Amino acid sequence: MTATTNISTTNRSGIEHILFVCTTCASVWQDGKRQGESGGQKLLQQLEQLAQNWNLQDEFPIQEVECMSACNRSCVIAFAAQGKLTYLFGDLTPDGSASAVLECASKYYANSDGLLPWSERPEPLKKGILARIPPLRNLQK
Repeated sequence: MTATTNISTTNRSGIEHILFVCTTCASVWQDGKRQGESGGQKLLQQLEQLAQNWNLQDEFPIQEVECMSACNRSCVIAFAAQGKLTYLFGDLTPDGSASAVLECASKYYANSDGLLPWSERPEPLKKGILARIPPLRNLQK
């Protein structure tokens, strides 16, 4: 994984949120080396650009991930937060998905359990769901 800067992800309600973006997605490889800019890097750049004017930019940081192991479904992003469902989405286009991702992230942020009903998701995130993972709870023996 790529090292990232320590960013506080705790919002006013004390819940931590993060948007993971795979930067290896949609890469062109030759002789075991990536050639040029990947689709995931393009998507990340667009998200970072749009997030500059996003009202949740401080509460919902974007973190690049070197690989999320969903290569056949690229580009891939995930929403995660303490005590909420985690969503993994794929099949996003490098160009044109960023605004839909931030719109969906806003809906995720607003729902206390993180539930993202299909009918409420932006179009690019209706088809590409790869996983909905239950939230971690305090595990007691």
